[in-house]
Amino acid sequence: MRPPRIPIGNWLGVLPFFVFSGLFLIGPVLILAYRSLQGPEGGLTLDNYGQLATNTVLSSYGMSIKISLTTAILGGLIGFLIAWVVSMGGLPPRVRLLTTTFSGVAANFAGVPLATAYIFTLGRVGLITALFKWLGVDLYRTGFSLYSFLGLTLVYLYFQIPLMALTILPALDGLKREWREAAENLGASPFQYWWQVALPVLTPSILGTMILLFGSAFGAHATAYALTGGLFDLATLLIGRQISGDVLHNPGLGYAVAMGMVLIMAFLIFFVYSPLQRRSERWLK
Repeated sequence: MRPPRIPIGNWLGVLPFFVFSGLFLIGPVLILAYRSLQGPEGGLTLDNYGQLATNTVLSSYGMSIKISLTTAILGGLIGFLIAWVVSMGGLPPRVRLLTTTFSGVAANFAGVPLATAYIFTLGRVGLITALFKWLGVDLYRTGFSLYSFLGLTLVYLYFQIPLMALTILPALDGLKREWREAAENLGASPFQYWWQVALPVLTPSILGTMILLFGSAFGAHATAYALTGGLFDLATLLIGRQISGDVLHNPGLGYAVAMGMVLIMAFLIFFVYSPLQRRSERWLK
């Protein structure tokens, strides 16, 4: 039996998408892969990938994964609670609209403006720091520093939490009222409904969204660079130092580190995120 033929007109409709993907997604990845094989003198070599096993590169990967996991988990939990209140907390429509609108703005507020806002707020001469000093507490003498792992985590959470809230909100809205009514008719308590019905249904969406949060933090560069001056041990900052640095200048190694990040994200998307997304879509149809 022959498979049904797809009219040529249907292919023409998606042709611009494939052209756009080829120019701005596949093409840059191929160029990145080629440049990662270039040595300092221009010839092709695998030495750049061999240097990925050095302590400096592994430490940068480890720190990037650590902060990405931390902000993905914390941002995911807090963002889920906010989305739950917005979806099922009985809030007035105006409050829901205000929350979702602010989340949309905050999720895209990153880079130099976000770092500057935190410096003016929680830096050594920031407003909140000055307020605590007026109250007799010196934040930076207690061990807190905006320019540390904890400080960078707080900065990343600013856009991770609203991104989680916006992304998981449709999944919460997709929970069918019939499921709750059926559970109540069978004598289930609200806790039993959430633990045995709602959360198992939402878990693929929650984990999938946390992977998106991981990718958002894993690839962030401008925020960390503006906040720490490029001295923090992150993979994205290592790439910048290798490509455009004055002392450490090995563009091939920088491209190889970037290629490693691409492979890590590709693995998460194809082998973790996509199966979870298909599983969640099956429940929410």
